[in-house]
Amino acid sequence: MLVFSEHTNEVRTLPLPADQAFFYKYPHQKRDNDAYCFRLRPEADGHRIETSYFIGIDWVGDKGQALFVQPKLNQGGFQTDFLRMLATALRHPDVAAHTKDLFVIRFDQPAIDIYPEHDLLTPLLAVQFLSIVKCIVRRGLKKSYYRVERRLNGRVKGKIHPGNSIRQQMLDSNALLMHCSFDEFGLDSPENRLLKKTLVFVQRYLPTVQYLHAESYLQELLRYTLPAFDQVGEDPVNDMLSCQKTHAFYPEYTEAIRLGRLLLQRFGYHLSNVRKTATLHTPPFWIDMSKLFELYVLGLLKDRFPGPRQVLYHYTVSGNELDFVLHTPDYQMVVDAKYKPRYAHGFTNDDIRQVSGYARSKYVYRQLGKTEHDVIDCLIVYPDNLPAEGLEERDLKAERIGAYVGMYKMGVGVPGRKQP
Repeated sequence: MLVFSEHTNEVRTLPLPADQAFFYKYPHQKRDNDAYCFRLRPEADGHRIETSYFIGIDWVGDKGQALFVQPKLNQGGFQTDFLRMLATALRHPDVAAHTKDLFVIRFDQPAIDIYPEHDLLTPLLAVQFLSIVKCIVRRGLKKSYYRVERRLNGRVKGKIHPGNSIRQQMLDSNALLMHCSFDEFGLDSPENRLLKKTLVFVQRYLPTVQYLHAESYLQELLRYTLPAFDQVGEDPVNDMLSCQKTHAFYPEYTEAIRLGRLLLQRFGYHLSNVRKTATLHTPPFWIDMSKLFELYVLGLLKDRFPGPRQVLYHYTVSGNELDFVLHTPDYQMVVDAKYKPRYAHGFTNDDIRQVSGYARSKYVYRQLGKTEHDVIDCLIVYPDNLPAEGLEERDLKAERIGAYVGMYKMGVGVPGRKQP
């Protein structure tokens, strides 16, 4: 397996055809220049490998060669802990609605054998799933009508199944037994069964991964969510996969069911596949780290400014989608998250022009209550080798980009863990 890190741009001699180029383009990405998960181009001394803002694993060509892109290394040998980044964002329930395009899984491709420490996908799905189910449990599980089949003694309810009833009467020597199907109202719906089944899978999975087993956050989520499903059964998976209905008052169910199905599909729908082994089988997948950093910044801003509509995310004006519009008593500004570590030593003029253009929109002026003579401040947030702390005590205007008026940048530390 070929192993690289994010933001790699170098030439190596690789066991690949010398005259062939390989690439994979992220399907959910709107950017053109940075939308490639990886690119391999032939050069005189080998292949130039270029990785961007994505981590994951995929096949290269048709010769059985796999490529793995891992999170970048920070100072001191620590690796970016993308799970803690996601957990920070998902502390706020409304963030879960923005995670749909965070990753792509290529189930149509053959599975790849990997070491457990290279399994980035399953922990990500587990963190997302548990965080959303926590929101569901907080509000209360959805009750609904669902179809059940039962043997009733001496009474009839709903639809009678004559064949099954006669068979059961002969086996039990009881002429009063009737096999009936009818609707019931309660918690034991197909949707809740699917969620409980997935929770059991996640509970079995966590101890198999060394660096997740000590993750108290996930264990706390399991202890919080599982008891709420005591009245929910575990039916065969094929029956649960038929659940499609959602409800306007329970929007979290749509995303939770989607993630539950992905996790069950990841494990082949059987608990025996969840065990600690030397190698694992995983479908090719890619995770968008720039999107994850954006969500991480959203979580930090919401921690600092918890008031309603103080932090507007993906504010859309004139066909442009702004990362954040900050409207608080102390700050009225346009904020853009750039997953570019090079901002620690400079800036990019194209990004300055982009954010400045956002801040010139009359809709932004109207949203912030500004007049046309005001200059709206702009802030670019980037990852830096700082301790992963909140923004509560920080001045968002502490670091001015000197060549511009009202333009600032701020580095935030991302969580890290010792490289396995």
